[in-house]
Amino acid sequence: MSKIKTAVIGVGYLGKFHAAKYDSLEQAELVAVVDRDPEAAARIAGQHNTRALSDYRDLFGAVDAVSIVVPTEHHHRIARECLENGLDVLVEKPMTVTLEEADDLIALAKKNNRILQVGHLERFNAAVTALDGVISKPLFIETHRLAPFKDRGTDVDVILDIMIHDIDIILNFVGSPVTAIHAVGVPVVSPEKNDIANVRLEFASGCVANVTASRISLKEMRKTRIFQPDAYISIDFAAQQADVFRRMEGADADEGMPQIMYDTIDIKPADALLSEITSFLGAVEKRCEPAVPGEAGRDALKVALEIVEQVEHRKKNIVF
Repeated sequence: MSKIKTAVIGVGYLGKFHAAKYDSLEQAELVAVVDRDPEAAARIAGQHNTRALSDYRDLFGAVDAVSIVVPTEHHHRIARECLENGLDVLVEKPMTVTLEEADDLIALAKKNNRILQVGHLERFNAAVTALDGVISKPLFIETHRLAPFKDRGTDVDVILDIMIHDIDIILNFVGSPVTAIHAVGVPVVSPEKNDIANVRLEFASGCVANVTASRISLKEMRKTRIFQPDAYISIDFAAQQADVFRRMEGADADEGMPQIMYDTIDIKPADALLSEITSFLGAVEKRCEPAVPGEAGRDALKVALEIVEQVEHRKKNIVF
């Protein structure tokens, strides 16, 4: 079987890791890396014995699939040209700036029979994949995603930068439409963009999710707690650990307290980005829907944009 010819467009902080994963996979050939900074492109290309390019259009006709890891404002334009020129695309989150741009990419991918996957990395976290079949009909979800301040990513709001990870995970877990959003956000160190935000999401299923995201914390935290009729589930994304607690069926209560059973889930730590790219290449090879299709990226973007809109509306009505 011939290798899938790949390239990475944008080899900054995250893009360089995409390049490393493609280079490490037997089914892929890293044909080139592209960056508007020639020195950055040359440096990463040198590490992987591949070509350095400054114009992504030079990839057309030379590769089969690309990762697009550039600032969000450029996602639509570059992904659109790639899809139009026969390339399969893995585009980093958030998918696009607007829903209209997302709809355009989804329609174009279908028209040209191209694979369009969105880089919601936490879908491939070992703790999440290990819970397949465990989470069902959640009624309450609480998430905390906190990180120290970094200059990268500040081109977008913390909601689109960090919280969107949990938005995607929650939408996937709940599988029900959002019916109400109550949100607040604050720009602490960024001039205009919110650095910390909290939102309460209500779903048609009756589930409620309380989501907090911050990029100005001293310590990193990526944890989610899920409550459903038969279990309490705790996920630590950073440690790739998950705990499941259930009430024991038919067990006698001890002094009025129900007996709780702890389910040990055997989780083998894994490289989420490697799993994501391997999954993308599998979809490219089999010509099947990717694990995180464009529609899922659009769904997460829609909720994130509605949260941003509500936060900004709330700010305008605050009286100091």
